[in-house]
Amino acid sequence: MQADFRIIADCSNNLIDLQICGFYSQADVIRFSAAYDDALTRLDCGPNEHLTLVDMRGMQIQPQTSVGAFRDILSDPHKRSRRLAFVVATSLSRMQIKRAAEGRDARYFTEIEAARAWLLDEDESEVPT
Repeated sequence: MQADFRIIADCSNNLIDLQICGFYSQADVIRFSAAYDDALTRLDCGPNEHLTLVDMRGMQIQPQTSVGAFRDILSDPHKRSRRLAFVVATSLSRMQIKRAAEGRDARYFTEIEAARAWLLDEDESEVPT
């Protein structure tokens, strides 16, 4: 399955809503990163005050080079969000994204509604991962 993504800048909630699926090459990750940067410019909040929701249920298992490229995106201080939620379908893709998101305070969900609710909840209480 070819790499594909959808990025929505939800300005009313200062939320970047991402859907990523398929198999990513280095060129696909670069294209994704540029689109992500563009979406960030559309938000009204200050740097690192946005929320990020990543629906990766359609993601295939990635080569280590792509996992590393996504790790670079996630560790970029300009892209760092206040809260980060991943929606994952398989345990293997969950393990890959946990490696890519190492060092980030991220939460992992199987339901998009639960992830969105956690992101938009102003109460900073912990949610099981």
